Amino acid sequence: MKRYVCELIGTLVLVLFGCGSAAIAGSILGTLGIALAFGLSIVAMAYVIGDTSGCHINPAVSLGCLIDGRMTVKDFIFYVIFQCIGAIIGIAILFFMISQANLGGVAATGLGANGFGAASSIGISMIGALVTEIVLTAVFVFTVLGVTASDKTANIAGIVIGLTLAFVHIMGIPITGTSVNPARSLAPALFLGGEPLSQVWVFIVGPLVGAIIAALLYKFLAKEAIEA
Repeated sequence: MKRYVCELIGTLVLVLFGCGSAAIAGSILGTLGIALAFGLSIVAMAYVIGDTSGCHINPAVSLGCLIDGRMTVKDFIFYVIFQCIGAIIGIAILFFMISQANLGGVAATGLGANGFGAASSIGISMIGALVTEIVLTAVFVFTVLGVTASDKTANIAGIVIGLTLAFVHIMGIPITGTSVNPARSLAPALFLGGEPLSQVWVFIVGPLVGAIIAALLYKFLAKEAIEA
């Protein structure tokens, strides 16, 4: 149970500070600042809950670990449930903060929701957004699987993963707002409804497909390395 609670807490922190930075201070921080907020959230949580749960705090990462044989189906299901609960609580806290401030209302801030078309800074199409999320998530999950595979890199895994999350955000924020995490996308969409909710399937399907590709590629390359 402690592992699941850790995933809830970690995802809550990631969503609150990542989406919160985008919603409240996005115009001040810019793309780099928001990207660092997401990345630093991972770094902080990795060194707090990493030894207990592995600090997935992302259903896509958990799916990659499941495919690579690092967790059971039962743990995967409970990880995802608690990650989604954590994300929803994080957005609920953010919702309350914004509603108590002079920021023009929750809808005006966007709660860090992802989107395409009119909801994208560059007006990317649905297909473009889907491909973007697949590629960005594949790179992220591939890195997570690689850096956590050996005890030799365990002490730097949190930093590497955090920096990787930051750099995929640097590219992805102008395109879709960057999801690479279904729980992170689902929570603000549920609170906002309307267009964000109607588009959220892209930010669930894309990251999960990207995670599958990353895990299968990693398994293939790891097998090749062993055989060599």
